[in-house]
Amino acid sequence: MSKINLGNFFEDFTIGQKIVHPLPRTITDGDVSFYIALTGSRFALHSSDLLAQKMGYEKKPLDDLLMFHLTFGKSVQDISLNAIANLGYAEVSFPNPVFVGDTVRLETEVIGLKENSNGKSGVVYVHSIGYNQDEKEVLNLKRWVMVHKKDKETILGTNSVPTFEKTLPISSSINIPVQKDIDTDASGGKYFFEDYEVGERLNHPEGITVDNSDHTLATKLYQNNAKVHFDDFMMQSSPMKQRLMYGGHVISIARSNSFNGLQNAQWLYSINSGAHANPTFAGDTIYAFTEIVETIELDNRDDIGLLRLRTVGLKNMKAQDVESTFDENGKYIKNVVLDLDYTVVIPRKQK
Repeated sequence: MSKINLGNFFEDFTIGQKIVHPLPRTITDGDVSFYIALTGSRFALHSSDLLAQKMGYEKKPLDDLLMFHLTFGKSVQDISLNAIANLGYAEVSFPNPVFVGDTVRLETEVIGLKENSNGKSGVVYVHSIGYNQDEKEVLNLKRWVMVHKKDKETILGTNSVPTFEKTLPISSSINIPVQKDIDTDASGGKYFFEDYEVGERLNHPEGITVDNSDHTLATKLYQNNAKVHFDDFMMQSSPMKQRLMYGGHVISIARSNSFNGLQNAQWLYSINSGAHANPTFAGDTIYAFTEIVETIELDNRDDIGLLRLRTVGLKNMKAQDVESTFDENGKYIKNVVLDLDYTVVIPRKQK
């Protein structure tokens, strides 16, 4: 028996299969600093212990997306080592904060399988849950990924696709300290929950060009070893002819861009759904705009509210130049690389 792990192909998965992923990760200050260096993230809560203490924490919590990547990365070896592309996310929640010094791990259950019509690949649907060292849930996510088949000549006829909630139900308990005396000078923004209106669109002006070194180092930071992100020699024989940027890194760049206009939206409550509409490659410049989809008041909290947002990531096209993300056939225009429906927590105006 070979001692080499070649990863799982589509045929290796079965519905109901449960996987405990290796490589638990203890998070360090170096991880936090490196994430800022690679993404330009500027949300103040994750940058300052002093500010975090004023906001009710003992020290700054991890940026939710950094925790997502570090935890999610555990699944790649078993789920998407032989992936063609990660296609989307749904029902992603962040139940408890994570701090430097915490150790995270991940478990996964296969919840759906669908063979593609070309017979060469299939889509694997999984439900993954991340835990910290105290067995508290820190991440809960569903995603689907296109994976190569081992035997491209045999048609399996597998077609079992799960259904997903359009939005994650709002919990009566949100694990965020009571917010009071918000320091807008420190957070970088003066706008609160009440200042946003449904239908409002924020064209974030900044663009971030992602080099090969940026996305390579970011993906290594998360211990995401999917071949499509690293093996340039292999990818030369693919239709793309080059390495594919990890879609999670695109999410982080779009989120970093969204800071300008959403400075006080320090927390992610959920990712309701997400689509990587087109591939992203080294050298692309990422812009973004955000639409306010819904404003949600909480019955048991008068200090915070929720904004349901749609952030669209664009490559090589500024936000103000995009009127519609779809063409006349209802398909994404080629510049759209991300369409993310998510919910953030934002403080209300102080009474």
